[in-house]
Amino acid sequence: MADTTGYLIFETEGGFCGIAWNGAGVARFQLPGGDAATTRRLLLRRMPDAVPREPPDFVVAAVEAVRRYFAGEPADFSAVPLDLSGQDDFFRAVYDAARKVPWGRTTTYGALARELGAGPEAARDVGQAMAKNPVALIIPCHRVLAAGGKVGGFSAPGGTTSKLRMLALEGISFEPPPPAQQSFGF
Repeated sequence: MADTTGYLIFETEGGFCGIAWNGAGVARFQLPGGDAATTRRLLLRRMPDAVPREPPDFVVAAVEAVRRYFAGEPADFSAVPLDLSGQDDFFRAVYDAARKVPWGRTTTYGALARELGAGPEAARDVGQAMAKNPVALIIPCHRVLAAGGKVGGFSAPGGTTSKLRMLALEGISFEPPPPAQQSFGF
């Protein structure tokens, strides 16, 4: 039973989230999918052998941080142990770099590629890594934007709308600034 992948579905202010783990760390995180049943289905689609279990301390700490996050409070996931054993070396390097992007900050696919010593053509590969991120939020792929600070894609439920909501929780807005001068209305 100790080697069995466990999972937990839990409620946050953003909706029901799911987390799956094994002895090495968190293997999967599911952003809110509407309701508990939908979140469970989405989580188990990628982790079909996972069983509901009592979470170990590191998962309890991650769940508490997720709840703080969706309540709009700064949350740091950098100490959460991860099991990324199914990922290739490049993706792991991308994920490690993305994990260093702090609350309330963003970077771009191209900037991460440069940080890894790759050329601008690798920005697309960074985007692929973000799209396949098995632990979205814990590895904050929502903080990675397209060139020019554009939102870019987001493969989680809700797509870019969810990405914008998550960034808004961190105080990052894509709304145009209010005009510097007020209109006279004529």
